[in-house]
Amino acid sequence: QVQLVESGGGLVQAGGSLRLSCAASGSILSINAMGWYRQAPGKQRDMVATITRGGITNYADSVKGRFTISRSIGKNTVYLQMNSLKPEDTAAYYCNTFPIELGRSWGQGTQVTVSS
Repeated sequence: QVQLVESGGGLVQAGGSLRLSCAASGSILSINAMGWYRQAPGKQRDMVATITRGGITNYADSVKGRFTISRSIGKNTVYLQMNSLKPEDTAAYYCNTFPIELGRSWGQGTQVTVSS
């Protein structure tokens, strides 16, 4: 099973940008689709953006036009470029397969905090 490790979170002011990385231990092309998810305190974990093996992307309405998911096949890494950040984007961000494959667990995630 390919292991995934998130990084790149931090504290940023509203309107700022961050780029998250999801490094895979194996080929990301072995996975049908990858996704970024986020979970704010007291809320459920929601899908933010996905990218298929063929490179087709999809976004939650709340981040359309602000976030961009991309990948580097050579580096086996999936990225989430986040621009025009808002305080409501504050959450722990995770990457995983999309949909979540049977038996897959969640990683540590990376915390994003947006101050107003």
